[in-house]
This record gives sequence, structure tokens and C-alpha cells, in this order.
Amino acid sequence: MFLDYIGGELKLFSKAKNWKSYYGKLIAPHLGHSVLEVGAGIGSNTQVLCHSSHYRWVCLEPDQEMITQMHKAQAIGRIPPQCEIHQGVLSDFKPVPEHDSILYIDVIEHIKKDAAELHQAAKYLKPKGKIIVLSPAHPFLFSDFDRSIGHFRRYTRKSLLALSPPGFRTVRAIYLDSVGLLASLFNRLIMKKNMPSEMDIWIWDRLMVRMSRFVDPKTGYILGKSLLVIFENYSGKQQ
Repeated sequence: MFLDYIGGELKLFSKAKNWKSYYGKLIAPHLGHSVLEVGAGIGSNTQVLCHSSHYRWVCLEPDQEMITQMHKAQAIGRIPPQCEIHQGVLSDFKPVPEHDSILYIDVIEHIKKDAAELHQAAKYLKPKGKIIVLSPAHPFLFSDFDRSIGHFRRYTRKSLLALSPPGFRTVRAIYLDSVGLLASLFNRLIMKKNMPSEMDIWIWDRLMVRMSRFVDPKTGYILGKSLLVIFENYSGKQQ
């Protein structure tokens, strides 16, 4: 079940264009043509990730205010016209296996029963479909900021892989933003901010993310403040 969004952090992080471009290029080959985005927020990820090659993109969001903002963004062309915007959570909809991929971009940490959520998500995928999860990493980094925006937890590679639905294999499991990890650790131990400022986001996105894009592959994606995991239904059967 989703917590109510505070909301301010979504608008703030929507400015992180380099970060969205970074993980967007990593997950793009795994999206397929029909995508279900769970917890779409204000649609800032949708605007970056959804392209003409996607004939269907479903934005699922429980918060009415966020739904309203997405409709406004679509009306002025920021969200592509093939995007369907629906209010609710996954369990509100009949589990029809019609999607090539399901996205949880900074969402699964907001859901109390995370394993049950991903097991349910498997029922909405076509054979060989993929569940793509981007989440905050490392429980030791859990801070007042995490708590203030409704995070239940941060993940390790092991704890996130443990959520894999039956019949799924791990396609990729990597840490991202090794340089940003240092900033998060500094905030956790020294600054203890509940919310980063616009300048904090600017420095992180313009400088640290660019450095991480160079450093991460050089170090084998073994360090980072975020964790990207992609699960695939290798059985090829409807769940």
C-alpha cells in the first residue's frame, strides 16, 4: 500500500535531467513496446522514458493531485499522447498479462509489502516480460530525508534480489551513482537534511552524476547510492 506523497520531492527531483538520462539509457533496451509504470508521480520519469517506439504506456498513480498534474502535462505535450493515466494501485486492476515491462522507479521502497507487490506485478506481464526496479540503496544511509518522504527501507543487492517473483531470473543488478554515494553519506552523518535544496540537486545532477557515469562502469557498478535490478520471466509462461 502506498503512503501519501508529500510531493515536494517529486518536483525537486524532476530537475535531475542527467540522472534520469543516466538510468534511462540503461533500462531503455528492456522496456519493450507496452509499459506499465507503477507510481508514476507527476510524470517526470514518463517524460524522459516514453518515446514513439512505445505504442502503449500506462501511468498508474494513487494520488489525485499527481494525476491532475500528469493530465496537465499531457495536455501541453510534455507527456506523450499514447500514455494512459489511471488513478489507483496495481491491485485495483484485473491482472491481464499485456505488458512487456513494469517499472518501479523510486517506488518499491514506499510499499510496505514489497515482495507481495512484485509477485502481483508478475501477473500483468507477457511471457518474457520484465520488472524493472530502481531504488535507494544501503540501509546504513537511511536518513531523516528517507523517513520524511515515506520510505520504509533502503535495499542491498541481496535484499532486493530476494523479492524476485517465482519463475523469474535476474537480468541485471547493479549499483549506480558511486560519487553521489559520498554525498548521501555526508548528509546522513553530518548535514542531516530532511530535504535537499535546489542547489544541492543542481550540484549532484550536474557534477556528481556526470562523474558517476564515468566511474561506475570502470568499477563494475559495485558502488552507488541507488540500485537497479531487472527481473525477467524466464519461464515464458503467464504467472
